[in-house]
Amino acid sequence: MSCYNFSIPNLGAAKIQSPVLLSKIDGDLVANYVQDDDLIIYNVNARPGEAISYKRENLIEKAGPREMIYFDPSKVHAGIVTCGGLCPGLNDVIRAIVMTLWYHYGVRRISGIRFGYKGFLPEYQYSTINLTPDVVTDIHRLGGTVLGSTRGGGDRVAEIVDSIERMNLSIVFTIGGDGTQKGALRIAEEIERRGIKTSVVGIPKTIDNDLSFIQKSFGFETAVSMAVEAVSGAHVEAHDSINGIGIVKLMGRESGFIAAYTALGTNDVNYVLIPEVPFEFEGENGLLNQLKKRLAARNHAVIVVAEGAGQELFSDSNLVDASGNKKFGDIGLFLKDKISAYFK
Repeated sequence: MSCYNFSIPNLGAAKIQSPVLLSKIDGDLVANYVQDDDLIIYNVNARPGEAISYKRENLIEKAGPREMIYFDPSKVHAGIVTCGGLCPGLNDVIRAIVMTLWYHYGVRRISGIRFGYKGFLPEYQYSTINLTPDVVTDIHRLGGTVLGSTRGGGDRVAEIVDSIERMNLSIVFTIGGDGTQKGALRIAEEIERRGIKTSVVGIPKTIDNDLSFIQKSFGFETAVSMAVEAVSGAHVEAHDSINGIGIVKLMGRESGFIAAYTALGTNDVNYVLIPEVPFEFEGENGLLNQLKKRLAARNHAVIVVAEGAGQELFSDSNLVDASGNKKFGDIGLFLKDKISAYFK
């Protein structure tokens, strides 16, 4: 069994009574505080007769309000930043943070950092947004992020921490994907090196659902529901043509969750190509030959392909985007050209 270290460092002993009033008595029909020794087993698989002992660092801390907290809410200045690509649910997350800090903990200074990590850098001169319940009350009805977002900037760690010091931020919430959280880790390490009492809280954002230790990331369901509509349209086009083939390329990076769940969400998909399962073009079991058989039998076909599928079919490229993510070859156009040439 793989062992992961789930330890979460803290800034010091929690000595302040939380303003969130909960119970410490089990069974009194009032929600209880979460204790620091309330832990969750990551791997729930078991075999009869198997004895397993767990180390503290290999167990996941349970989320929820503690009885004692570290920061004095009346003195807290919290910052929220959204980075990377847009994702459904970003404004919901911003709103939830603000409402929880304001109404549950009594925090009155909450700043929105505009346009990702670049909002920390003086050269861009982006002003912050004072976030209050009145400001965020309806933002969950809007797409995108009210704070704006950009890629890059997370490697300028010293300058970002300089800004955090100047703003006297107690807590920084970083909402973003892989590049954002790598930047957040570097920022946290620099904060620790300087001995600053600031907490960095990473909130993972991945529409692709490619994150271990959780069942579903925010934005994933919306992506699948929109993809199902696209597939439905592609099926109509393919079905109503002579030997029509519909190709729908979906996002997902190196994971095929959106593609696979889209196929499960509709009965119109005939072939699903995902990064986790290599596929062949040529030969008896190759995609082209299977398409030929499908068209002979049903006169149409629909292919759903994840953007990261079939990347081994392209020449290696070292190109990356501003967040450091590898740029993929366009598997959608690749399939279109290969299939068109085969049936020409």
